[in-house]
Amino acid sequence: MKDVNILVVDDEENIRILFKEELEDEGYKVDLAENGFEAIEKVKMNKYDLVILDIKMPGIDGITTLTEIKTIKKDLPVILCSAYTEYKQDLTSWISEDYVVKSADTTELKQKIKQILGT
Repeated sequence: MKDVNILVVDDEENIRILFKEELEDEGYKVDLAENGFEAIEKVKMNKYDLVILDIKMPGIDGITTLTEIKTIKKDLPVILCSAYTEYKQDLTSWISEDYVVKSADTTELKQKIKQILGT
């Protein structure tokens, strides 16, 4: 798994740090972005195997960011991760590979990553 690069996009620093630590413990390389604009630039400049994307962020929300990421790299898997379950019903969110309700318990998130990446 050393060569698996994941981009975590969240405006909350504590969530970025938590996800980075948890995923690095699993053997992934993790890069961070604090907003959608930064995420889009990083996707253009780097090779990622997966993006974990928050929905409610200032400036540009996760749904718009998701659409932009899929325009740049349509095959790049994206997991939407939000504390708000109502976005699950948003048709645009369906272009993501999965949807996880944000939690300090990262078990479900790690399981989804393994399913998507086949690791």
